[in-house]
Amino acid sequence: MRIGIDARFYGPRVGGGGLGRYVAELVNHLQVLDHKNQYVLFLRKENFHECRITNKNFSKQLVDIPWYTIQEQRKMPGIIKRAQVDFMHYPHWNIPIFSRVPFIATIHDLIMLELPYSARATTKGPLVHGFKHAAFRVVLENAIHKSRHILTVSNYTRQSILKHFGVKTDKINVVPNGVIPPREARSVSLTALGVYEPYFLYVGNAYPHKNIEMMMHAFAQFHKNHPYTQLVIAGRRDVFSHRLEKEADELGIKGEAVRFIDLPTDEELAALYKNANLFIFPSKIEGFGIPPLEAMSYGTPVAAANTSSIPEVCKHAAQYFEPDDIEALVELMRQGADEPERFTQSIKDGLEVSRGYTWKKTAKMTLDIYNNQSLL
Repeated sequence: MRIGIDARFYGPRVGGGGLGRYVAELVNHLQVLDHKNQYVLFLRKENFHECRITNKNFSKQLVDIPWYTIQEQRKMPGIIKRAQVDFMHYPHWNIPIFSRVPFIATIHDLIMLELPYSARATTKGPLVHGFKHAAFRVVLENAIHKSRHILTVSNYTRQSILKHFGVKTDKINVVPNGVIPPREARSVSLTALGVYEPYFLYVGNAYPHKNIEMMMHAFAQFHKNHPYTQLVIAGRRDVFSHRLEKEADELGIKGEAVRFIDLPTDEELAALYKNANLFIFPSKIEGFGIPPLEAMSYGTPVAAANTSSIPEVCKHAAQYFEPDDIEALVELMRQGADEPERFTQSIKDGLEVSRGYTWKKTAKMTLDIYNNQSLL
C-alpha cells in the first residue's frame, strides 16, 4: 500500500506539545517497523529537514500550508490527490473536507466541543471565535463520520466520541501514546535556566483548560510559608503565558518565584523533570496527558487533577486532587517540599506505570490498523 501521513505537526517545536510529539514518534517508529508499505510524509518548511528519512520506503513532500486555515481546505485536496496514496492518516481532526481520498483519523480529544464557551480561551473577538467554532464543528463532523476508521489515545476520548456522535463502537480503536525513555542531562545547568531548588514543575501549554491559574493561586498561598520554593512552568510562550505572568504579579508572587521557560529542549526537560520536588498537572480536561508519565519516568512524584482521562492514564501512581480544590493542592505542595518520603511508593508505582507506555507499541498498534483491510 501507499500511505500518506499529514506530518505537518511533526515535532514538539513546530507542532506543539503532545500532538507534535505524537506525529514525530509515530513517523520515526514506523520507519523502523515497516519495510513493506510505501509512505508519503507531508511536511512544512519548519520541520521538513528535522524529519529524517531512515527507510527507503518513506519519502517527504513539502506542503507549507498552515493548519486550521481556508488555504488548508482549498489546496490540500489537490496535493493529496496528486500524491496517489491509497489512504491518508490524519493525526488530528483538521481534515480537508473536500478531499475524496480515503482516510483514517486520530482524534486526541474533544476539548473544543466539551468545554463551555469562554472568550478567555481565545485571542480573537467573540464574533471571530464564534465563526471559527462553527467551522471547527463542520470539520470535526467530517473527520468523525467520513473516516474509514478512528484512532483515539484513551478510553475517555473514545467514550466522548460515542456520546457526541453515535458512531459504531467497532469504528474506534484506542491506541495510547508513548513516553520517550529518560535522557541524560549532564550538560544542562538549572542555574543557567534560572531555576533553583526546591521547585514544583508544570510542563505543557498555557491554554485556559490547563487550569494553571488555579495552580498559581495554590502556589501563592503555599509560598507565604515557603518563600524559597519556586514554581517552574515550561512550554511555549504565548499570549496565554503572558496573561499568567500578569496573574502572578496580581497574586503577589514576586521576582523569580515563578519561572517561565520557553520551548525547553529534551535535555533541558530531562533536567527539569529529574530535579523537581513535585510535578503538578492541574488540567480540567485531557485526551491523554503525556507530561505526567514523563515525570514518572524520571522518578518524580506527580500530583494530578482527578478528571477526564488523567486517572485512566496515570492509574494508581499519581496523587489526585479535584481541579478546583486549591487547599488540597496546597497540602500536596507542602508534602512535596517538607515530607518527600510520603511519595516513596508513588515514585515506585510511577516508574512501573510509565514503562507500560512506549512509542514502539503505539506505532505497532497503528501499523496493525493500516494493514487490516477489514477496518479500512
